[in-house]
Amino acid sequence: MNINRRHMLAGAIAAPAVIAASRLGMAAPARMLKISHQFPGGTINEGDFRDRLCLMFAAELEKRTGGGVGGQVYPNSSLVKTVPQYDAVRRGALDLSLYPISYAGGEVPEYNIGLMPGLVSSYKQGAAWKSSPVGDKFSALLASKNVLILSWIWQAGGVVSRSTPIVNPQDVKGLKVRGGSREMDMVLQAAGATTLTLPSNELYAAMQTGACDAAITSSTSLISFRLEELAKNLTTGRGKSYWFMLEPLIMSKQVFDALPKNQQDVIMSLGVEMEQFGTKEAMADDERISEVYAKKGAKVFDLDEATVDKWRAIARDTAWKDYAQKTPLSAELLKLAEGIQLS
Repeated sequence: MNINRRHMLAGAIAAPAVIAASRLGMAAPARMLKISHQFPGGTINEGDFRDRLCLMFAAELEKRTGGGVGGQVYPNSSLVKTVPQYDAVRRGALDLSLYPISYAGGEVPEYNIGLMPGLVSSYKQGAAWKSSPVGDKFSALLASKNVLILSWIWQAGGVVSRSTPIVNPQDVKGLKVRGGSREMDMVLQAAGATTLTLPSNELYAAMQTGACDAAITSSTSLISFRLEELAKNLTTGRGKSYWFMLEPLIMSKQVFDALPKNQQDVIMSLGVEMEQFGTKEAMADDERISEVYAKKGAKVFDLDEATVDKWRAIARDTAWKDYAQKTPLSAELLKLAEGIQLS
């Protein structure tokens, strides 16, 4: 299962980002699935865990189907730009993507529950969605749009800033902050911030130029996009966080349905295995990030329950209320998710 190198994009035409080592010098699989994501590329053993997850999925898929199906991984949004990846999957133009589902909230407003501030506050609580009514209804919604969730991946997030530490809501007043979702932006605006809308792979340039004073994103992205080179302060998502993102591995239902049953079974089984890997690695990054930033001289802060409650109180009055009024289904999803109370 070792993959020793990656073929990076050269020029305007996207080339396959990875070829499984088992195939070197051999015939290609009967079917090659394209797997896209926005994160930096690495190897199966090193780098951003979301890229590694995709590489592992591709390699194991080929192995377990005896070469019937393989996968090519395209990092850095090299095949499809970041936000349009969902639509490409929905249309069957892209096979799979590891995708922050709230990025598609402009197209399907119910998806914004995937980054609803204060709603999920632990990995255990997020994991419970999959086997709960909220997960059933959310999966059914995606399936109705021709999209399947293979792996439910949750990630906690933290905040980095170029000047003032951001721990309590009042700390964002007067700052230009990237929240990561429409709902998080509503909370930040209520606390006095100006917000920016951009994917996490564009954060470095925005902070470097001063267009962005502070950014909230997953621990893994805060590491992978090297924001420790620019930030003077970090508030981690370890232990407690009001920012949890659902970033699942999704697949085109049209593509999935066209595969034989034995290959479908392998894909679904692998999806479950990747969930376990993703959660373990996300939690490890929540811990590792403090060391990465401290080494660069940043001051590191953690959140306690009382502080999380301050952010949640604002979220209830703004983002939650707004989301519940969008559609009958959004109101139902929010109510079901609120019912999952786990420590």
